[in-house]
Amino acid sequence: MERLSKRIRSKPSRPERILQIGEGNFMRGFIDWQIHRLNEETDFNGSAVVVPPRRGSVTAFQEQDGLYTLYLEGFREGREVRDSAVITSISRVVSSYEHYDEFMELADLPDLRFVFSNTTEAGIIYIEEDRLSDRPQKSYPGKLTALLYRRYMTFQGSREKGLVILPCELLEDNGKILKDIVLRYTNAWALEQGFIDWLEEANVFCNTLVDRIVPGFPKENAHRLEEAAGYHDSLMVKAEPYHLFVIEGPKWLRDELPLHEAGLNVEFVQDVTPYRIRKVRILNGAHTAMTPVAYLAGLETVREAAEDELIGSFVKELIQREVLETIDMPDSELDNYVEEILDRFKNPFIRHKLIDISLNSFAKFKVRNLPVLMEYAERTGKLPARTVFALSALIYFYRGQRDGDDGAIPLSDDDEVLAFLKRLWTEETDVSNIAFHVLGFEKVWGQNLNDMPGLTDKTAEYLRDMKQTGMRKALEKMMKSQMAELGDM
Repeated sequence: MERLSKRIRSKPSRPERILQIGEGNFMRGFIDWQIHRLNEETDFNGSAVVVPPRRGSVTAFQEQDGLYTLYLEGFREGREVRDSAVITSISRVVSSYEHYDEFMELADLPDLRFVFSNTTEAGIIYIEEDRLSDRPQKSYPGKLTALLYRRYMTFQGSREKGLVILPCELLEDNGKILKDIVLRYTNAWALEQGFIDWLEEANVFCNTLVDRIVPGFPKENAHRLEEAAGYHDSLMVKAEPYHLFVIEGPKWLRDELPLHEAGLNVEFVQDVTPYRIRKVRILNGAHTAMTPVAYLAGLETVREAAEDELIGSFVKELIQREVLETIDMPDSELDNYVEEILDRFKNPFIRHKLIDISLNSFAKFKVRNLPVLMEYAERTGKLPARTVFALSALIYFYRGQRDGDDGAIPLSDDDEVLAFLKRLWTEETDVSNIAFHVLGFEKVWGQNLNDMPGLTDKTAEYLRDMKQTGMRKALEKMMKSQMAELGDM
């Protein structure tokens, strides 16, 4: 069977108007699909140059000329949706590690206007060791600063050559944070005032919110899909039909990036905060909370977790009894959104693997779940038991071993986090000490969580139950305890 490429599917040649940092499943199932729709439905006429944020092979993209198939399966307004399209929006993929000069030359593209990124929550960081002379810089913001400086020099500070930068990482104020780090590099590298003025006046950093479940490569039925399509496709992606893109930016951006004209679910707003809090705490927070609990209870996918009587009840109660207590929006709006989310979790067409969601779980928990833990405690004077249980399960998950399973859990996180947890679980036998050290790991949390009254003891208690009885029995014990408390109220 021949591989998908320009040999068997036509691919229009369009101006490279977009720089995309991130080649992963989400960007291909969300941003590249939207660019494709823009080209199909409007006169946007643009393609994306994709740059992986980390080292890795770009061979598949080269072999397929940047083409891949996106499969949308799920329900919309109660009706089954099955759709597919060969996405033609990627012009090429450039590795900043293997071809740094080619990467820097992207700054010289005359039509370049937009920068999209998804480097996970751990990607938008300042690395003090980064230098302008590095080939490349270690951090994404460092690379972006170098690229912007090259563009400033190439076009001699022309205000017409600024960029619109839209980070898609799930961070609060992601655009502002990215801009602040870029400006921090300009100071550290002693770049001239003219460049700083150009950054401020010619470029726009937008806060954004993205929402779509993209499980990625459909390994279980890839062969069947390839047989039906008539070609081999190692980059195929599966996603749900639902999508939402919220962009906080100037009014003129709606005309320059007319996603709404392509029938896409996009909101151009003055403040993305309400949308972000709702989505990050409910959808993403539930994903992060359920993953270690469900995986250590023997489950593999989000759907299995949502349909499991015990795990499903845990997730639903965590959202309804704890997360919603921290979101100031109308109850009716929140209730409808929660029901929609729970239905999306049960999508029978998507096999969203828990182990895939576990990537960089500590950084995700800090952004998605820790605000719930802290705000719930502040508002009620009590710890949110289910959220604390999820935190304890996360710590136990990083032990790296599934109960009753001889194989190690394929953990994927920051090297320092992995080394820290491995050492703790190897050297410590007392879970109280493990809880104390993890909660005090300020590099992860940005604070010492042992300062929260009762959190260290409760985390240790849940860890002890998990270690002694296994995940399911520990969860049953916690759930029964919470039901008993409700009965006493």
